[in-house]
Amino acid sequence: MDDVVEACEAPAAPAAAPAPAWSRAEPTERRARTSEVDALHLGKALRHHRKRSGLTLDAVREATGVAPSQLSAIETGKREARFSTLQQLAALYGVGLDELTGTAPPSPRAARELELERVMASSAWRQAQLPTFRIGPRTPDDVLETVLALVERLDRAQEERVATPEEARRANTQLRAEMRARDNHFPEIEAEARRVLERVGYQAGPLSQHLVAAVTERLGFTVHDAPDLPHSTRSVTDLKRRRIYLSRSQRTGHDPRSVLLQALGHHVLGHAVPRDYGEFLRQRIETNYFAAALLMPERTAVAFLAEAKQARQLAVEDLRDAFAVSYEAAAHRLTNLATVHLGIPLHFQKVHESGIIYKAYENDDVTFPADHTGAIEGQPVCRYWTSREVFDADDRVHAFEQYTETPSGTYWCTAMTERSPQGEFSLSIGVPFSQARWFRGRATKHRSRSSCPDPTCCRRPPAELLADWAGQAWPSARAHSHLLAALPPGAFPGVDETEVYAFLASRA
Repeated sequence: MDDVVEACEAPAAPAAAPAPAWSRAEPTERRARTSEVDALHLGKALRHHRKRSGLTLDAVREATGVAPSQLSAIETGKREARFSTLQQLAALYGVGLDELTGTAPPSPRAARELELERVMASSAWRQAQLPTFRIGPRTPDDVLETVLALVERLDRAQEERVATPEEARRANTQLRAEMRARDNHFPEIEAEARRVLERVGYQAGPLSQHLVAAVTERLGFTVHDAPDLPHSTRSVTDLKRRRIYLSRSQRTGHDPRSVLLQALGHHVLGHAVPRDYGEFLRQRIETNYFAAALLMPERTAVAFLAEAKQARQLAVEDLRDAFAVSYEAAAHRLTNLATVHLGIPLHFQKVHESGIIYKAYENDDVTFPADHTGAIEGQPVCRYWTSREVFDADDRVHAFEQYTETPSGTYWCTAMTERSPQGEFSLSIGVPFSQARWFRGRATKHRSRSSCPDPTCCRRPPAELLADWAGQAWPSARAHSHLLAALPPGAFPGVDETEVYAFLASRA
């Protein structure tokens, strides 16, 4: 996968309807009996039993002395009720106090009214700036049912937009399955990139800064340096004036050419505002692919790789050097082209020094660790795999190669490490044993054996360590609160839209 799912702080839940505050003039023991009663629920019950008794507001006034305006306010939950008033009304309607203060709504109609009134009183309704309306006895039942159905539909849509980490992993897993089915090759994006390159006269070799500028101009955009770029963004595009803002001091360590081309990719590929997190991820993958297809054009990259395969000298670092890109970008591009054009199935991993998988892709039947949703990202990789063993290699300048026997077969893998603001990562490409003959480094003498997912492989401590230290150690775990949080809402998760709009306004 080309993107990692990151979780952020969860939004606040809608506020519940407050419990009524009963009159301080009543004795403590009397207030205790009614203090937990919901004002709206009590009001609905009073109106239901009054209507069932065939009494008007004026008739109740004549019988109890309670003014119609006062009773109406009580029935709508807008006014507190004295205990003595409740006793009078209960006696008049021929019901016990328990029937007025019970938890069940007095009728299906009252239940619908209660539900809708509580929804309209919620913070979520106010935040959405939706209008409220008075629910009266003449409000048709079908109107209540229609509005409640719309509320339910909006709730479902909001739950889908504010995805939990599990929902995000599911979206990630689904996308990876689609990428595997098409061998991680997107011919339609390759065609768009090819058309863009033809318009600026690209011939061969790395995409120069001059040609990147020509692509930008040809698409009708200008580039501007922004040292105060919002922290939640890599770039900001002003669609009004067709300006793209980048920061020369890239905090994330990304290639500025790639960041610019990704921003242009949204325009070329016709992206609209994403409707859900899955679409947001898909757009990220497509724009990353578009940028790679420009930096390492399919025709010239395939010719380079085919020649290297014929010489049995395929190497990620050679692709990196030939097109002046990062090792990670070259490894990703190899996954786009190797299967479709060279007939080589393979897998890719980006693994943190802690052993956690950040990105992964495979179409060679290697068995990655996965959770119950099928998600790979966030899982610990076997410590005997090349992507972990490389961290212990003495030589960090050159690629580290290793053959690893696994339950799925023997794989040859090559890996290198790179540092980033988040720590050190290994970047590895692997192929089944039968495909190793095409790669430089196939003569490596490094061998390893992995029986994962068998816990006795590397998940469970060895018997001697377990005997010596079980129950005698208490590590303080580094807690990651984002693992328990929901993904942020909005069209572009994790982006502070207020900060972005203020940034653009300052440039206007």
